[in-house]
Amino acid sequence: MGKLYRLEICANSVASALAAQEGGADRIEFCQNLEMGGTTPSSGQIWLTRAALKIGLHVLIRPRAGDFLYSDLEFQEMKADIMFCKEAKCDGVVIGLLDVEGRVDIARTSELVELAQPMQVTFHRAFDVSRDPLEALEAIIACGCRRLLTSGMENTALAGAGLIEKLVTQAAGRIEIMPGSGINETNIAQIAGLTGAQAFHSSAKVAMVSGMRYTNEAVEGMGGTVWLSSKEKIRQMADILESL
Repeated sequence: MGKLYRLEICANSVASALAAQEGGADRIEFCQNLEMGGTTPSSGQIWLTRAALKIGLHVLIRPRAGDFLYSDLEFQEMKADIMFCKEAKCDGVVIGLLDVEGRVDIARTSELVELAQPMQVTFHRAFDVSRDPLEALEAIIACGCRRLLTSGMENTALAGAGLIEKLVTQAAGRIEIMPGSGINETNIAQIAGLTGAQAFHSSAKVAMVSGMRYTNEAVEGMGGTVWLSSKEKIRQMADILESL
């Protein structure tokens, strides 16, 4: 019998991905630049992580921070990154595209889903800034996405739990609804109970102490906090889900 609940960890480095695997995560959403909401990791990171992992590897396809309205050139970049992920034998990709009116870009999303086959496709939290959640859900399902990552159009999944529950009900098994944003070992059981979801997304990140002995505080934006997914936090969440 398969697991009832699944834990996805948003990992921003090879080290974070390995920590997630060791902590009991079921799959990885792999990205970099978490402080900007995540962007596509480098080819080197993808190759190294794929070689190191036994669990599922799903790569974020996002060429830049900011909104989710992409130029033709950015769209071509997204397609190239998806082809690379397919070549690297990743298990899935994570995308999100909106049109100028804040609706799901059905034509481009469908094209990327088709290109990604046989990899799974997740539609990410671009959904949370779309115009109409119920309309957007139906569009995402029609495009062929396997799952939807959402905070319920709030800053955290706990705050958006009411809408997430509605999405789970509306989806009716046609797509996996995966709460994400602010999920940790203190609230994951509560969110599971409130939403009825069976997959959960967390970065489980902790700040690492820099090994630098010298820093130049006069220069801003160079250096600073390094974030790493915590194996201990991941283990706690995995154990909580196993106990539910």
